[in-house]
Amino acid sequence: MARGAKRSVAARSLIGLVVLVVGLGALLAGANIWSSGGLTPKLGLDLKGGTQLVLEPRLTGSQTVSPEQLAQARDIIVQRVDSGGVSGAEVTTQGDRNIVVSIPEVPSEETKQNIQRSSQMQFRPVLQVGSGLPAPTASPSPSASASGGEGAGSPSPTATAQEGSGSPSPTPTSTSGSALNEVLTAESPSPSPSGSPSPSPSPSGDTDGGDTGAEGGTPTDPTDLAWVTPEVQQQFDALECTDPAALDDLVDDDTKPLVTCSDDGVAKYVLGPVAVSGASISDATAGYRTNQQGALTSEVEIALSFDGEGTRRYADISREMVALPEPQNQMATVLDSRVIVAPRFTSAIPDGNASITGGFTLEEARNLAEQLKFGALPLSFDLQTSTDISPTLGSEQLRYGLIAGLIGLLLVVVYSVFQYRMLGFVTIFSLATAAGMTYLVVTILGWSHNYRLDMAGVTGLIVAIGFTADSFIVYFERVRDELREGRSLAAAVETGWARARRTILAADGVNFLAALVLYTLATSNVRGFAFTLGLTTLIDLVVVYLFTHPVVALLARRPFFRDGHPWSGLDPRRLGVKTTRYAGRGRFTSAPPAAREPEGSHA
Repeated sequence: MARGAKRSVAARSLIGLVVLVVGLGALLAGANIWSSGGLTPKLGLDLKGGTQLVLEPRLTGSQTVSPEQLAQARDIIVQRVDSGGVSGAEVTTQGDRNIVVSIPEVPSEETKQNIQRSSQMQFRPVLQVGSGLPAPTASPSPSASASGGEGAGSPSPTATAQEGSGSPSPTPTSTSGSALNEVLTAESPSPSPSGSPSPSPSPSGDTDGGDTGAEGGTPTDPTDLAWVTPEVQQQFDALECTDPAALDDLVDDDTKPLVTCSDDGVAKYVLGPVAVSGASISDATAGYRTNQQGALTSEVEIALSFDGEGTRRYADISREMVALPEPQNQMATVLDSRVIVAPRFTSAIPDGNASITGGFTLEEARNLAEQLKFGALPLSFDLQTSTDISPTLGSEQLRYGLIAGLIGLLLVVVYSVFQYRMLGFVTIFSLATAAGMTYLVVTILGWSHNYRLDMAGVTGLIVAIGFTADSFIVYFERVRDELREGRSLAAAVETGWARARRTILAADGVNFLAALVLYTLATSNVRGFAFTLGLTTLIDLVVVYLFTHPVVALLARRPFFRDGHPWSGLDPRRLGVKTTRYAGRGRFTSAPPAAREPEGSHA
């Protein structure tokens, strides 16, 4: 009964391995048919080539670039490039101002923008808001009079701030209004509206609080209308957000007001100084919004968490702004000097958790969240050049690497057959299973996580052949040791496995720990070596547990191996066991030791 149970366990292990391999194969086939997955691993920069981007810092006036800023920008770009997976990209500095990014692919425009944009998020109070669309040509009709004093060229339809909307929305249908429907909400108990909203501002920028702030007054906080000086008002009136070059010369100073546009160019704003800096964001995640009942909705949100100082400042400013009239109760979320959302406060946010929702796709939200998580670049960069680059090693070096791997594999096969006879074929099939699983996993990771196999990774795969073979050798030698002690083959297999697996786990644990440390501390191609080393170590454990041991346990029941055939690799005479008789069921009893002669006696 015990033998049948052990046989059943071995069979279930093999069935589990087959299911695992078939599942990986089906996943790869599905990725190839219905998605962008390929049937071969993606190759890295050194084996396939790619694109080289040269980024030049955008400087204004006498602004200069310090080595510290350049190093910080490089580190952030490295994190951004690698955030989607082990891409094998290289990020270096060029001279004392440029950054060179080498990517093993042809990057999309979105990828280029994600790499070079500053992603500096700020939270500024709204002081004025108006239409960012160009003023229509003056009509001779008397009814086309402008509303407001300064900035009378504004269109006559008024802009209304809808309750819960991200920013004011013109009454006429807008061609681009995604940024006007975004909402910033607290991840706290449902807010209760505090009063009715004040009358909506006109597109000209006039507000209830005065069009130029407190004349001659000194601003006391970021929400003070005294920041709207005549110069700021003039700049606001002249701004047309539909002009692509409208913000080219914009100087974004945290301590001064900012005249800028919404991300889609529909609205323009006068914003107060920074109330809460994006540097206070401790975490940013993207996903689908959960409603008050705890159910997921189809709305995408970016959830923000602030650190201690950011939480305190955000709570203070929200308590102050919730009592202000329109549009001063709106807090603009500014990304790279453009407003992406400007909702009103209906209650204070004391817990430092907020979310940005609205016109994001899930992919856009994830990209933005990753950039916010890693921090803003200390400088904004412009793409200077984008050129194709050839592989530094190429297919010839890859061919040599594969040949070296095949030679090493052949030597392992020859040694296994010579040392273990037919038992050595278990090693061969185990290595083949491990190789097949490695191929499937590496190819799937190329599709799902943009993993690219470089020459260092190929080296890791070659080295893994020896590590994998070591596990089999440890197991086989422990079985042989048990046979030498007179146990039957079935008992030797189970006892040998119980002792060998501790050694295998310890050895693979050390290998995996070394790979993990190397991957964490190393950069560039060395990480490729560490990744494949760690991956093959895990696959080795799967193969030993689900293939090698179950197969040996089943073979131990076969007469060819059980009876110690000379070609089985378990011949007791080759193992040094001097047998006098066959005890049955694969058990050999050794001859009794020769009688010892009395001391001092000589022939």
